[in-house]
Amino acid sequence: MQPTATVLVYSDDSHTREQVRLAAGRRPAPDVPPVSFVECATPAAVLSELDKGGIDVCVFDGESTPMGGMGLCRQIKDEIYECPPVLLLMGRPQDAWLATWSRAESAVTLPVEPVEFASALASLLRTRKLQSV
Repeated sequence: MQPTATVLVYSDDSHTREQVRLAAGRRPAPDVPPVSFVECATPAAVLSELDKGGIDVCVFDGESTPMGGMGLCRQIKDEIYECPPVLLLMGRPQDAWLATWSRAESAVTLPVEPVEFASALASLLRTRKLQSV
């Protein structure tokens, strides 16, 4: 049985979470493991899941309310030991500087474009795999 990578998806919008799942598919690239998803609609749920451990990559919606993914990303980078990499979903390409401020490892714009998103996610999964070896 092949290992599975766990991807945490944070957005207050269920449609955005669905876009992420559909764009990634079962496996975002042939050289990364299949993915399973943990969906969270609140920052508290994200923190609870991260405390449990086992998350390989986080995908945060920068447009979520009441707390955006950029602020949440910055918070977890300060608070979570060995924090998983974060892929940030931004509303506009001009917000790339905010993604840098948040310390996200990668960022793509909304709406989710499947090829771009899958490529960014696969890149983070490869990086995570190399760190664990």
